Amino acid sequence: MLTRLAARLVRPTPPPLGAGIAVGALFVAVEMFLVYLLGRMVSRDIMVLFFLLGVLAISTIWGVRLALPMAVVSVAAYNIGFVPPVRHLDVGQRRPWAELAAFLVAAVLASLMAELARARALESIERREEADFFAGLARHCLALRDLHSVLPEASRRLAGMLRLQFAAIELGSVPAEERRMALPLNYGSQTGTLLVPADSPGPVLHRLQQRVVPRLEIVLQAATEREAIANSLRDLATEQASLRRVALLVAHGAPPGDVAAAVAAETASLLAADATRLMRREVPGTVSVIGEYSKPGTEPLLGRQFAVEGGITELVLRTSAPARVDGYDLRTGALADLARKEGFNSSVAAPILVESRIWGALVVLWERREPAPPDTEDRLAQFTELVGTAVANTESRAELNTSRARIVLAADEARRRIERDLHDGVQQRLVSLGLELRSAEALLPPGAGEAKAQLDRTTEGLANVFRELQDISRGVHPAILSQGGLRSALKTLVRRSPVPVTINPGPRRQLPSCVEVAAYYVVSEALTNAAKHAGASKVDVHVDLTVDERTAREVLVLSVHDNGVGGADPALGSGLVGLVDRVEALGGRLQISSPAGAGTTLLATLPADIDCSSAS
Repeated sequence: MLTRLAARLVRPTPPPLGAGIAVGALFVAVEMFLVYLLGRMVSRDIMVLFFLLGVLAISTIWGVRLALPMAVVSVAAYNIGFVPPVRHLDVGQRRPWAELAAFLVAAVLASLMAELARARALESIERREEADFFAGLARHCLALRDLHSVLPEASRRLAGMLRLQFAAIELGSVPAEERRMALPLNYGSQTGTLLVPADSPGPVLHRLQQRVVPRLEIVLQAATEREAIANSLRDLATEQASLRRVALLVAHGAPPGDVAAAVAAETASLLAADATRLMRREVPGTVSVIGEYSKPGTEPLLGRQFAVEGGITELVLRTSAPARVDGYDLRTGALADLARKEGFNSSVAAPILVESRIWGALVVLWERREPAPPDTEDRLAQFTELVGTAVANTESRAELNTSRARIVLAADEARRRIERDLHDGVQQRLVSLGLELRSAEALLPPGAGEAKAQLDRTTEGLANVFRELQDISRGVHPAILSQGGLRSALKTLVRRSPVPVTINPGPRRQLPSCVEVAAYYVVSEALTNAAKHAGASKVDVHVDLTVDERTAREVLVLSVHDNGVGGADPALGSGLVGLVDRVEALGGRLQISSPAGAGTTLLATLPADIDCSSAS
């Protein structure tokens, strides 16, 4: 309470002088009344103190210019009103002068202390205003991403705090003019300007230079660093999101063309490029474009080959390190000519390494003449590393699929040879032996009944062996595929199935032999499982040619569903495992759904345009 009272009394600006005169007169009147009441009960020295209180109050509030007249009036009033002879001031005595001197000294000291307190109060108010201003400025800088949007409101508040006509905080150097003064703001490596009226009072300028400008520089530096960190984090998040999208394509086994197109588009978006090209190294001295992203109206280059001489790609392939070109005016070569023709002025490229060998390069181009930022090579290297991983995975997967296809097709070819050898060799020999036995039986005399019966049993045994050999031959390789195609082979399977089968046998035209063999074995294995393990009473087979929307390729789709007990699991080592390998070896896929008690469904998708000779 005393602090608040003192703050009210010792204000930064004294009240008006007229109010001080009125208050001084009131003080003198009250003091004289109190002295009159208490004059007979207290000593003279005590009565003097009543008048000194008024002088001190006036000195504290209005200062020495009113305190001195108040001291003279108080001493005179006291001596005239209460010191004998009453109503007469005796200036010849020393006591009134001593009292006046004491009053004047007290008034001056009180005024000085009040002025000091007033200055401290004013400084405290100013510092509190500055603290509130900079706290608000810091909150706005943290809440808003763009520092430029904060400065207009901050400038308005600063002008109000300093009681100036205007104030403007500018990011950058702004020259002074006739009506405005420019105070430099140095924050970090940047320079700003604080503009204030040129006729600003000296105390305000001193306050600006000593307290406002240094703290404003600290806030601007913190806001700039925060904005830089936020931009860096935002760029990092964008970069990681781009890398994650490409990595997902790689992880999901997307076709190389899709991965290359995604890398080109994501790189262009991340680096604000006008074009990106993914180059694959071909025969020495040439590259081909396998992925690209470019502005509308640019001629597509996908699949085209170029000589690398004179271009940035040659430098990257030769040094195995990132490189940049900040101008194509003096460069020669097909790629440099193409860049000039398309209006590109700068580029950055990074090598793509696959198993420590140069596979190609990723090239980024801009139309602007300003060089790319210094960290572009490092940011581009992250994409090229991912591209290298994708290429390595794709090549490994392609080699694996090719190897699986060779094994499957080699096994099919071996079965075909075995089936042909059995049909043309062993089976024909058994038929000949059966005929010879019948001829021998006809040569026996009429009385050789026992020998004739023995020859009958031998002939029947040969017939049984022939039929068993036919069954084995069909299991080794379905000869009917070569003779009548997939439709005839599937119809034969249906006729031999012990379970009733409803079939849509599919296309009439002949498909690649490896596709027909795979389709035949899928249906054959499904029918065998339905009869032996599923306990099914009905099987539905549907075969059709369609177009895969994802790859736009023609595919053969086989669906086999039975109403058996279900529960089939390829992981248990059944013949379904071999079917999965056979289908995937041709670039197809096999899906098996077999919930317990709900039957089993096999859905196979096989490419219908595969070249069996190249696959092997």
